Amino acid sequence: MKPLTQPTKTAGIKRQRGVSLIELVMFIVIISVAVTGVLLVMNQVTRHSADSLVRKQALAIAESLLEEVELMPFTYCDPNDPAAASAVNATVCAVSQDVITGPTPNTETRYSTADPFDNVADYGNFNMPAPPGIFSMTDGITPIAGLGNYSANVSITRAGTALLGVADNGAALRITITVTAPDNSNVVLDGYRTRYAPNDLP
Repeated sequence: MKPLTQPTKTAGIKRQRGVSLIELVMFIVIISVAVTGVLLVMNQVTRHSADSLVRKQALAIAESLLEEVELMPFTYCDPNDPAAASAVNATVCAVSQDVITGPTPNTETRYSTADPFDNVADYGNFNMPAPPGIFSMTDGITPIAGLGNYSANVSITRAGTALLGVADNGAALRITITVTAPDNSNVVLDGYRTRYAPNDLP
């Protein structure tokens, strides 16, 4: 007869299934904080990377006005002067274009069909305040629709020495266009214009 032996205990450790309430709450909190951080970053990036319609309109005005000025002739003499195409300095001109603070002669205006701006230097200190706002080249009475609260200013400075490294500082002009939007933000564009060869009409 075999001796009686005590049965061995085989009861195993109970395995937990699922997650506890504390773990679930911690998971929700961590995910919420992470998602909030990502959304805040995306919001900042979107806000600062996309230009508003107002800024885009101000930029379009500045680009258009800068192109208008840069396409004008840049000579020693007024383009209507007989010596304009051959002048090697301003002393031979009946009407010199060496003045950069306004139109020469001062009867010229941007909107005139009889006596319009015809040289880069004529735009020196040109201003379109708001209101009335931005005008087209051919109409100085009625502002362009929707642009009544924008303003634009043209500043011209001599830049021959800095840009070209020449003694004649008037050989190049720096054109600065400043457009102020209705929200008082500014768009500033710079461009340069040099004399041709050095005095031919373009």
